[in-house]
Amino acid sequence: MTSSIKIIAGNASRPLAEAIAAYLELPLASCMVRRFADMEIFVELQENVRGEDVFIVQSTSFPANDHLMELLIMIDAARRSSARRITAVIPYFGYARQDRRTSGRTPISAKLVANLITEAGADRVLTLDLHAGQIQGFFDIPTDNLFAAPVMVRDIKERLAPGERMVVSPDVGGVVRARALAKRIDASLAIVDKRRERAGESEVMNIIGDVSGQSCILVDDIVDSGGTLVNAAEALLNAGAKDVSAYITHGVLSGGAVSRIAASRMKELVITDSILPTQAVKLARNIRVISIAPLLGEAIGRTATESSVSSLFT
Repeated sequence: MTSSIKIIAGNASRPLAEAIAAYLELPLASCMVRRFADMEIFVELQENVRGEDVFIVQSTSFPANDHLMELLIMIDAARRSSARRITAVIPYFGYARQDRRTSGRTPISAKLVANLITEAGADRVLTLDLHAGQIQGFFDIPTDNLFAAPVMVRDIKERLAPGERMVVSPDVGGVVRARALAKRIDASLAIVDKRRERAGESEVMNIIGDVSGQSCILVDDIVDSGGTLVNAAEALLNAGAKDVSAYITHGVLSGGAVSRIAASRMKELVITDSILPTQAVKLARNIRVISIAPLLGEAIGRTATESSVSSLFT
C-alpha cells in the first residue's frame, strides 16, 4: 500500500519530512519551491502524483505567513495534478492561539486558516497537539489531532526513576494535558497558579501541591517567549523541588526565549521537531530536541491503509 504514497516536503519541515519518509522506507517526492524577485512563491511537482495518496508535510511556523502560503500552493498543485487524496500534515498549526474572539472587532484566525486549507483542496488534515482541541471542528474535512505524549512518556521513563517525578501544569488551563501525562507515568500532579498581567508576561502566584524533593516536569503544548516556563521553574525550585525539566511539544522560542531559558535554573527543556530547531536551539546547553517522525510516519501509514489512528494513543 505504501507504494501509492507520495510524501512532499515544504521548506518549513524538510528534515522532519525526510525522517518520516525514512521511517516509511519511501523516497521524498521531488518538488521545487522557489520565489520570484518579489518573493512570490512558485511550486512545481517534479514527478507524477496522478491517482496517488499525497501527504504534504509543512509546519506553519516562523515566518508563518510564508509557510502557510507555501502549504496552500502545494495543496493546489497536487489537486491540479490529479492526486487521489491530499492530506495536509501540519506538525505545528500556526494561528491556533487565535481560536476565539477575546474582545470586540477581532478575528478568529484559526477558523480562517482552516477554511483556506480546505478551499485549497486538502481532503484531510493531520496535526499535532493543537493549542485548542476544538480547532478540529473548524475544518469541514476529517482532521486527526495527534498527541506527542507517547514520545514524551518514553523519554521520561528512560531518564527519571519512578517515585521521583511529579508532573506540573504551568497554568490552570493545562491541567487536563498534565493530568493525562501524569497518569501515563504514574506520577502525582501539581499546578502553578499564575496571574498574567499582559500578553507575553506572567507572574507566578502559588504552587498547588507539595513539590518538595520532587523532580518536577512542566508540561505544555507551546513555549514562545519562555517567560512562563522560567517563572514556573523558579517558583517550583523555591518551593523545594529537587530539579525542574519541561516537556513542550512546539518550541516556537521567539525573541530572546533561548537565551532566557539557557540562563535559567531549569535543568532541561525538551521540545519536539514539529518546528525546525534554529542553530541557537541546537547550541543551547539545556534544550534538547526529540523526534516525532516515527509517530507521524505511523499515522501517515495508517491513514493510507485506512487503519485506526486513534489506537496509537490508547
